[in-house]
This record gives sequence, structure tokens and C-alpha cells, in this order.
Amino acid sequence: VGRQVIGILFLSQMRLIPLFIFIGIGGTGAGLYIMRLALRNPDVCWDRKNNPEPWNKLGPNDQYKFYAVNVDYDKLKKDRPDF
Repeated sequence: VGRQVIGILFLSQMRLIPLFIFIGIGGTGAGLYIMRLALRNPDVCWDRKNNPEPWNKLGPNDQYKFYAVNVDYDKLKKDRPDF
């Protein structure tokens, strides 16, 4: 039933095709960004037995933010103690 409705919309309103394309691109981008946050963010801990505090293993040069405006991660010095 859902495919028939979408097929009818495509055939009757051709100007809706860009809307579906951009909604699909936006949904895919949001899903990929959520996957990146879940896999690359040091605040998320998937393995508590082997690595209970993953944020302690990050060096001062590790970039985990998606976009850093004015930070050069290569020049950062260590400013925290070892645990």
C-alpha cells in the first residue's frame, strides 16, 4: 500500500522528487552522524569490562570532535595527570 502511494505521488507530482531526495539525504546524514557519535565519542563506553574509562586513554593530540574551529590539535600539550 505504501509503495503504491509513493508511486502515485511520483507520477502525479514530479516536483516532489527533490523533496524525497533531500529528506533521504538528511535522514542518511543524521543516521551516519549518530553512528559516528556512538562509535568515536570517548564519552560512550561499549566495553566496561576491558576499558571502563575510555576517556583516560585519549592523548592531548586526539581529535574526537567533528569540527574544531580554532584548535590545532598537533600543538596541544598534556595538561592532566595520568591515572
